[in-house]
Amino acid sequence: MIGKKDSIVLLSAGLDSTVNLYAAMQETNVKLAITFNYGQKAAAKEIECAKFLAEGHKIPHIVVELPWLKDLGQSSLTKENAAVPTGKKISIDNDKVSLETARAVWVPNRNGVFLNVAASYAESMRAEIIVPGFNREEAATFPDNSLDFIRSTRKAFIYSTATGVDVQCYTITMGKSEIVELGKKLKVPFEKIWPCYQAKDLWCGECESCQRAIRAFRVGRLDLRHLFEKY
Repeated sequence: MIGKKDSIVLLSAGLDSTVNLYAAMQETNVKLAITFNYGQKAAAKEIECAKFLAEGHKIPHIVVELPWLKDLGQSSLTKENAAVPTGKKISIDNDKVSLETARAVWVPNRNGVFLNVAASYAESMRAEIIVPGFNREEAATFPDNSLDFIRSTRKAFIYSTATGVDVQCYTITMGKSEIVELGKKLKVPFEKIWPCYQAKDLWCGECESCQRAIRAFRVGRLDLRHLFEKY
């Protein structure tokens, strides 16, 4: 693609990363999609959906294994004996409750690790840009989803990469409903994403990630109830 910069997309197949993949395909030459397996409960589904999305557009896709990350901290995303907060334990409009659920699913320095691993791939492939899937809505409780985090990482990459790898997120200033609207314009196949913290046959509909997706789909007037166990 003449005139477009090369990029690497971090693709978990969630709502945010998938919409960023489709935006990156419009704005850049996507050289690689990376999915991380760090022992998260949804890993199998994330990998399956990410592979489908990437290969459907003839984008090379790899899975980077980070088995050591699941042994750090006490995240309910990775610990078998810890339940992911669901149902009444979630209140996506209550900042105090959301901070508690954020702590329950927090994986130590996860996004920092992801971006630095991706930077190594980007530098080696001469790709100028890394594209993660962050958003304004979750940045309120997850600081590693914030614009400040991206700005800090950009500065660090000036020193830690020989090519000055950049970080560009197309949804960083958006809430989930805005991301759905962008996805509709980009013709994202929402039924092929995996927004859930679990790896069941259907999206659970009860974890925080599912609840935020459900609200955004409702605002966007998308009827995806058949994809959720509970809606």
